[in-house]
Amino acid sequence: MFFLLDVNQVLCELELTIQRVKVTTTPDGKVLDLFFVTDKLELLHTKQRQDETCEQLHAVLGESCISCELRLAGPEYECLQGMSSLSPVIADELFHCEISDKEIHSQALSPDMMKLKRTDVMIDNSLSPAHSLLQVHCVDHKGLLYDVMRTLKDCNIQIAYGRFSLVTNGHRDLDLFIQQKDGKKIVDPEKQSALCFRLKVEMLHPLRVIIANRGPDTELLVSNPVELSGKGRPRVFYDITHALKALGICIFSAEIGRYSTSDREWEIYRFLLEENCKFQLSNMMARNQIVDTVRRTLMGW
Repeated sequence: MFFLLDVNQVLCELELTIQRVKVTTTPDGKVLDLFFVTDKLELLHTKQRQDETCEQLHAVLGESCISCELRLAGPEYECLQGMSSLSPVIADELFHCEISDKEIHSQALSPDMMKLKRTDVMIDNSLSPAHSLLQVHCVDHKGLLYDVMRTLKDCNIQIAYGRFSLVTNGHRDLDLFIQQKDGKKIVDPEKQSALCFRLKVEMLHPLRVIIANRGPDTELLVSNPVELSGKGRPRVFYDITHALKALGICIFSAEIGRYSTSDREWEIYRFLLEENCKFQLSNMMARNQIVDTVRRTLMGW
């Protein structure tokens, strides 16, 4: 099912945003893909835009594409937009805020995660009469500025100006002069601590990647926080399918959905993986390699 990556690439080039996906394999070996998309150009209701989309998909997929059509997702599709429930154990591993050295979570075993733990965040009010200086020292990764900006936006923090250093030994320094929504500095120690903690969590957990059993099957799960505006992280689905294609792992089914916890909403990507001769999915080393490759692709490492 490597063409998932090809479909994703076409939709990205056409500026169509994937909101949800349902991918299923039928007993006769055929695949039915349902992509729930929105159009950044807001032209998908026109015949020209629909024809252009189908033509490009047919051109990329070739004879493997039996049919392609676009239609408005009405009430009859609501039952297909839900997501299977998560077990409490899986939910805890995907959404917990901290990882201690003693934890047994699969993410805690990765050296990459240990690197991310070395994030320093501090606020200095001595250098500007009108702004607080937010200083961040962390491991560089794809989407770093996005993670910092969305976190500050969700916390109602305004940025007046800032400076971003070049990457040095895999790390980057950010100096941001910030204010609260009311235009004042952040002088309350509790507010300072809360903001620094939130940023550290986001640097530690920009994305969570795990593999778990789902009945007799093996499932790859990736989660990322949703902005308060309702927007999800860009290009996650593309990067995951790109990593799985590079590993030669086929996808039996895939789905994207939203999951709400007590304090925020998450976007969840779930993939049922097919066994092959290279990766015995019951083997822990193989699972760790898959998680590591997917995470590195998502993080740009």
